[in-house]
Amino acid sequence: MIVASGHGARDSARRAIALGAWDFYQKPVEIDELGFIVGRAFHVAALEAENRRLLKLEAGGPLASLVTGSEAMLKVAAMVRRVAPTDVSVLLLGASGTGKEVLARGLHAASNRAGGPFVAINCGAIPETLLEAELFGYERGAFTGAVKTTEGKIELAEGGTLFLDEVGDIPLPLQVKLLRFIQERVIERVGGRKAIEVDTRIVCATHRNLKKMIADGSFRDDLYYRIAEVTIAIPPLREREGDAVLLANHFLKRYAGDRPGAPTRFAPAALAALGLHSWPGNVRELENRVKRAVIMADGPAITAADLDLADNPDTVPPTLRESRMASDRKAVTAALTAAGGSISQAAKLLGISRPTLYDMIRELAIEVPG
Repeated sequence: MIVASGHGARDSARRAIALGAWDFYQKPVEIDELGFIVGRAFHVAALEAENRRLLKLEAGGPLASLVTGSEAMLKVAAMVRRVAPTDVSVLLLGASGTGKEVLARGLHAASNRAGGPFVAINCGAIPETLLEAELFGYERGAFTGAVKTTEGKIELAEGGTLFLDEVGDIPLPLQVKLLRFIQERVIERVGGRKAIEVDTRIVCATHRNLKKMIADGSFRDDLYYRIAEVTIAIPPLREREGDAVLLANHFLKRYAGDRPGAPTRFAPAALAALGLHSWPGNVRELENRVKRAVIMADGPAITAADLDLADNPDTVPPTLRESRMASDRKAVTAALTAAGGSISQAAKLLGISRPTLYDMIRELAIEVPG
């Protein structure tokens, strides 16, 4: 609403704005100037509408379950959003517990197949002898115990997304059959002879080095290039600055909930321990520690001991001297290596004198490469 008035301009403006008007215009009307004001109002309204839309997307969008504030993971999320509307095969690379399935589900939810099923299977958790039947299904009588025809995971994902977790654990003979499906989009059930067309998108994940496996002959290179049309590397939790504390508070709200007597916050020492721990088990380890701490905590605040991080050497911050010595040792070692052991050349690279470099080598107990 824009109010135009020629009487008592200042008082009228105050009353108009107080009653909810967006802007005030004093008569006489200049058409060009009024057009500018109206145009600006439309522009601001469009920005506000876009802001509300983005907030709604973040609150309940396809990646709403992804809790992060780190630049590295925000880049991963942006890449997921970019490839989601396409039908390319995506390979998610990351250590165990980094959230590969969360991203796979987000990719499905943001795709054109969101209305179809999302079917996940952990290829490393199923015995090799059963994996083929789980993936491709089987006909009645195909083997002992096959009392009825059963669809496999690939068929169940018709019109949606099939998530193959730990794809690096699929045995070589089965890799051939999987490759045929990806190339031709047809399958044959175990014990069957009929070709069945299936329309499903493939998203794979693994913590293994598939290129090394290709070199070792344990993974087919042609299958790799089919499943890795787009590769997304997920950083471990220790490389996501600030995410450990962010996720810990998220899990605290989830598991404490409305339980009477449950802790509601982390003690300062616990927050410091969360930020310093190396998290070898990634997000899964963090979730388990917080879940246990919610049960074990005696007071309103979770302590480092409740998280079982009190005596962990990873949670003891280095002194300023230790940090500086570690940094100096790294810089001197790198310069000596780059200079091929030449003290003069290394000193130039470091921007210090030769005597100073000699003193540092002695103090830091650095072995000069020959």
